[in-house]
Amino acid sequence: MGEGNQTSVAEFIFLGLCQDLQTQILLFVLFLVIYLLTVLGNLLIIILIFMDSRLHTPMYFFLVNLSFADLCFSTSTVPQLLVHFLARRKIISFFGCMTQIIVLLLVGSTECALLAVMSYDRYVAVCKPLHYSTIMTQQVCLQLAIGSWVSGALASLVDTTFTFQLPYRGQNIINHFFCEPPALLKLASADTYSTEMAIFAMGVVILLAPVSLILVSYWNIISTVTQMQSGEGRLKAFSTCGSHLIVVILFYGSAIFTYMRPNSKTTKERDKMIPVFYTVVTPMLNPIIYSLRNKDVKGALRKLAGRKSFS
Repeated sequence: MGEGNQTSVAEFIFLGLCQDLQTQILLFVLFLVIYLLTVLGNLLIIILIFMDSRLHTPMYFFLVNLSFADLCFSTSTVPQLLVHFLARRKIISFFGCMTQIIVLLLVGSTECALLAVMSYDRYVAVCKPLHYSTIMTQQVCLQLAIGSWVSGALASLVDTTFTFQLPYRGQNIINHFFCEPPALLKLASADTYSTEMAIFAMGVVILLAPVSLILVSYWNIISTVTQMQSGEGRLKAFSTCGSHLIVVILFYGSAIFTYMRPNSKTTKERDKMIPVFYTVVTPMLNPIIYSLRNKDVKGALRKLAGRKSFS
């Protein structure tokens, strides 16, 4: 390859999550179970919501988008990770690495926006119940969902462009288990300051702006809920919003830790463990937290199971 070639590294080698063979086999089994639960859980939610007309509401419309994003998010990293647990050399091509980053950033950033949109939906439902149907119209919901995916595509385009305009020559060992900008920048053969600033700026827009919206929504929700006379109404509002808040803390907490701090040239073990939360654990937890403890979804599941047994 020519010396002037910006992409003179043809492939990258991952060091993975651990070096010990026995631990890798244990992790393979654990991550395979998590991935199967992720796929089954999210597919089940999408199918149930499409099939049951009682679930054709704004909250579940956004949940379908979130479940689809979770499926893509998990599938962009976990299958490759499973293969690498069993492989001696954990290799990805330069193009494969770029594709992985594009998909990860697209669905990850979209998920950030969707979680903020869902908190707004809960705010309207709890704080303005009489105006809910006039505010959260079908058109508004569609616009909010499209806006979330467009913002994800924009964030992915900016971060990927800045990451891959840097030259990568010689050094190709990534001390990580998948391709993402903070891990890749450590290998760049040029100054990464402007790229780090661009990623940080996108992080402010994609991570901190939605978090601020979520906090404002929840502040208003809590204020409204505490003034409710009915204990049952308070409990219902808290259970709906509590599940959303758990997802938000897990997803945003780990993503902010990775993307909103200065990039050092060395990778500590915790730098590899934290992304496990937003790439592997949260996509599995979303269907459990959101739906499997939800009365409407349980009803839809029973209805579907009943229909299957009679057919």
